Amino acid sequence: MSLIINHNLMAMNTSRNLSDTYNRLATSVQRLSTGLRVNSAADDAAGLAIRELMRSEIASLNQGIRNAQDGISMIQTAEGALAVIDEKLIRMKELAEQASTGTYTNEQRLIIHSEFAAMAAEIDRIATATDFNGVKLLNGNVSVSGTSGSWTSSNTWTATEGTWTNSSGWNEVNGTMGSDGAITGGIKVHFGTGNVRAEDYYFIRIGDMRTSSLGLGASDVAVSTQHAAQLALEHINTAIARKDNMRASLGAIQNRLENTITNLSIQAENLQAAESRISDVDVAEEMTQFVRNQVLAQAAVAMLAQANSLPQMALRLIG
Repeated sequence: MSLIINHNLMAMNTSRNLSDTYNRLATSVQRLSTGLRVNSAADDAAGLAIRELMRSEIASLNQGIRNAQDGISMIQTAEGALAVIDEKLIRMKELAEQASTGTYTNEQRLIIHSEFAAMAAEIDRIATATDFNGVKLLNGNVSVSGTSGSWTSSNTWTATEGTWTNSSGWNEVNGTMGSDGAITGGIKVHFGTGNVRAEDYYFIRIGDMRTSSLGLGASDVAVSTQHAAQLALEHINTAIARKDNMRASLGAIQNRLENTITNLSIQAENLQAAESRISDVDVAEEMTQFVRNQVLAQAAVAMLAQANSLPQMALRLIG
């Protein structure tokens, strides 16, 4: 190489190498300080796009888990209230059985009927008052069919939106909110990341547990006479069967939701692991690169100082 003074090519080359090393050192510092391998699209354009998609899926899955947990809490609220109604129905049956025997007078049956009516009133109060987060659960608001329909003697509900039977389940369209506040078709519990009926959500439906719907209204049953008490037994048996079917249905849905939560947790965990492999920095490897770049930067600074002093050799020739 010629000895020239207009250009210091060695210093220029050393400065360029120092700049490259310093940029790599800055990248290592950024990665080690944030814990992320990909801090911008420039680090890994494809990796960044994939990571953001994964993050959105993970966030949706975690929210889906919370949605399913809320659904379980709602079911447990309704099921607990049904357990109390169960006690009242058992007591009503006991009173009807007591009034059915001929060893009591009608005057005594009137006394029995006063407690019988009080149990029915308490069932109505529980069915009307039970709610979860402002949603009434047992008054027909979360109905199996909406605002129109009826229960038949075979314990089958028929309605315009579909039919509910103990054996075949529910044939429905969608859960919608009517103008009167009734949730037609049931409450939709959405836990999946999409909007596919078979994969991402299902409905929770709870029948009307008021005495008027159970066939235990004041105009339907009484135990003030022996004959009325005997007829009341059949109505109460039907109401107990209705209630038991509803509790069994809610228990089955709760088990499904618990299994759903387990599955969603596994999905979120494995997706998080995949996202971590793309996004997170390997500290041991990056620290190795940091030390290497640090040494190179120090060497480049030293060589740049030497390169800047070399042109002074030309002055000796001139002098």
